[in-house]
Amino acid sequence: MFLSVFEMFKVGIGPSSSHTMGPMVAAARFLDAMRASEYRFAGVRASLHGSLAFTGVGHATDRAVILGLAGFAPDTYDAVEAEAALARIGEEKTVTPEGLPTLAFDPKSDLVFDYDEALPGHANGMRIAATDAQGDTLLQETYYSVGGGFVLTEAELAAGKDTDHGPAVPYPFKSAAEMLDMARASGLSVAQMKRANELSRRPQAALDTGVARIWEVMEGCIDRGLEGTGHLPGGLNVRRRAGAIRESLEAERGLNLTAPHTINDWISTFAMAVNEENAAGGQVVTAPTNGAAGVVPATIRYWLDFVPGASREKLPDFLLTAAAIGGLVKYNASISGAEAGCQAEVGSASAMAAAGLCAVMGGTPEQVENAAEIALEHHLGMTCDPVKGLVQVPCIERNGLGAIKAVSAASLALRGDGQHFVPLDACIETMRQVGADMSEKYKETALGGLAVNVPNC
Repeated sequence: MFLSVFEMFKVGIGPSSSHTMGPMVAAARFLDAMRASEYRFAGVRASLHGSLAFTGVGHATDRAVILGLAGFAPDTYDAVEAEAALARIGEEKTVTPEGLPTLAFDPKSDLVFDYDEALPGHANGMRIAATDAQGDTLLQETYYSVGGGFVLTEAELAAGKDTDHGPAVPYPFKSAAEMLDMARASGLSVAQMKRANELSRRPQAALDTGVARIWEVMEGCIDRGLEGTGHLPGGLNVRRRAGAIRESLEAERGLNLTAPHTINDWISTFAMAVNEENAAGGQVVTAPTNGAAGVVPATIRYWLDFVPGASREKLPDFLLTAAAIGGLVKYNASISGAEAGCQAEVGSASAMAAAGLCAVMGGTPEQVENAAEIALEHHLGMTCDPVKGLVQVPCIERNGLGAIKAVSAASLALRGDGQHFVPLDACIETMRQVGADMSEKYKETALGGLAVNVPNC
């Protein structure tokens, strides 16, 4: 099992990695399949199933599929070009992806929200078909958006999720126990082992440049969010608050009356800034998902701005450690809210952030594992019940609390020697079991919890 830091942290667009980025990626993959086919196609159509259908409008899934079929990709997304393309497609009822003929596609009739048929592989399922001039299907594929922007075909999912077909890596840990055993045997930190694995697949310069890019986008997202004003799109009329809270906190600087717990407000504000940007459809980094994108960058920003001795030179260690923990959670459980609730998104993000913070503050591999376990354990059972299917309520504030828990978990772990009662592996397995037992109403369908108990218009 090897999941790269660049798979856990992907540059993309809001509001959802599974409902926006994933469907756009699936559409791009289908276009590649069409290009590789000998058939001559005349049209395309798609259907959304399960959670993609129930909360697709709130997550802009329809826009993502349309733009994906037009050739747009999350990492190179241009908002101005996208709006122009959507307007043209609506008028002309065609898409013109590069390398293919003009294809008939009417968003109103060729993109179907199927609320009745849930596909068997995952809650986030979709089908895409290419047709001839008579409308008969020539090529069809089923895709599953399994969280964090990861997309698998039906065959890939059946073969085993996260199957790694690349060359062997030097430290192929598939569990936290294996990770700790390898750390003891090698004398290396989690970040050092993760770096060695990455370097077995790419040059040092590419790793350094890529990791720097991750933080560049994260930091830019925080800064834009702290300047944002007005209300978020989607119909809930949710006001952007991060900027106003930041101004209030800055006004209190230097006053002897400021309470110590005010630091929590800074942490929350950094996280909320990211998730307000995400909700507005801005550029974010999956960490490990869009819905949980604020936790890791908020924890890093707290560390850089407020912790004595913090240095940007250690940022790669933070991100590599966090990615190692995120990979374990994804491989052994899930990072998808539609599959396991928000424990799989904000809970996983909090565990990743806690591990990263513990690492850059001098924690041993045992303390890093302990920090991740503490953070994840105290998100167990958390539901995913977004009001109106939007990544706004309770998602934005939830990221702030997830970052606060991450800081507390890292601090507690650093006060100990790494020995603790519940292993991280047991906590991850518990999260998987809880997710399997959780009612579908509480797994990103907007059919239960806050989604039905709070007026959404």
